[in-house]
Amino acid sequence: RGTIDRVLHHRGEVSPESRQKVIEAVTELGYEPDLNASVLARKEDARIALLLPAAQKGAFWELALSELDGIREKFAPMRIQIEHFHYNEYSETSFRETCDTLIERRPAGVVIAPIFRADTFTLSERLQKEGIPFCYIDSKLDVDGYLAYFGMPMYKSGYLCADQLTRGADVDSILIVRVHRDKGRQSDPTVNRRAGFMDYILQKYPSCDIHIRFIDSTDKDMTMATLEAFFREHPDVRHIAMFNSRVHLLVPFLERYPDPSRRVVAFDNLPANMAALRRGTVSVLIGQHPEEQVGRAVQALADYILLGRLPQKKDNSMHMDILTPYNVD
Repeated sequence: RGTIDRVLHHRGEVSPESRQKVIEAVTELGYEPDLNASVLARKEDARIALLLPAAQKGAFWELALSELDGIREKFAPMRIQIEHFHYNEYSETSFRETCDTLIERRPAGVVIAPIFRADTFTLSERLQKEGIPFCYIDSKLDVDGYLAYFGMPMYKSGYLCADQLTRGADVDSILIVRVHRDKGRQSDPTVNRRAGFMDYILQKYPSCDIHIRFIDSTDKDMTMATLEAFFREHPDVRHIAMFNSRVHLLVPFLERYPDPSRRVVAFDNLPANMAALRRGTVSVLIGQHPEEQVGRAVQALADYILLGRLPQKKDNSMHMDILTPYNVD
C-alpha cells in the first residue's frame, strides 16, 4: 500500500521496477483517481519545470513560450505552478548549471528540449533516479525513460523539406546553411532532420552536389561575407535549405542579390521568417507550432501527477504546416 501511494503521489523512494508494476496495474484496472480529491489532498503546490532556452525577442523559443501565461492560468486551480528554468542555448556550462538548480528544486515534472544531447542524457538519468517524470518537445533522445514526446517527426520533416525544395525538378547542387552553436559541438537538435533530407536527396538525386556552409547567428557581416564568397565560387546554385528557425539571417544577402530562379526552404513561423515568405524571398516554411508542444507536454505531466494517467501515446508526432506566400496569412 505504501509503495502504491508513493507512486501515485510521486513521493520518490520507489525503484523503477516497482514503479512500472504499479503503473501497469493502474492501467490494466482502469483506476481513475478523483481530480478534485487529488488537488485537495496535496499539502503544497506541484511545480512543473520548463527546461527551455531563454526566450530572445523574435526567436524560436519566444514563440514556444508565447502561450505560457495562458498555460499557467489553466493549471493554477489544480495547484500546479509552471516555472521556466532558462539557459543560454549556446553554452553547455549554462545548461549544466541550470540542470543542477532544477534538480535541487525537485519539481514534480519537467519539460525538456534536448539541445545538448550528452548533458540531456545525463539529466534524464538523474530525473529517473529521483522518480521525476519528464517530457520532450521539439526533438527527443532515442532512449527510453521519458513520459512522452510532442513535436515534429524529425526525420520525416527533413524528407518533406527536400521534397518541397526540389519539387521533382532537375537539381544538380544544393546549399545547406547551418549555424555555429556550442564549442563542444554537443548541440545539434536538427541531426535527424538532416538525415531525412540527405536520404531523400540520395534516393532521388544521387549525383546532386551538397554544399554546407556555417554562419554565426550573432555576426551579420560574417554571414554576408560567407554567402558572398560561396556564390562567387558557385554562382549556379539555385536551391538553399536551412533546418532550423534562422533563415531570416540569410534575408539581407538574398534581398541584396535577388534571383527569381532561387528556391529557399526552411523551418518555423517566426515573424521575420513570415515577412520574408510574404515578400517571396523565402519559398516555403515548414511550421510546427512549438507553443502547442509546450501546452500538450504540460498537460501530459499534469495528468500523470494528479491522476497517475499515462499518455495514450508515448511519441506524439504533430502536424507539419507547409506555408507559402499564398497561404501565409
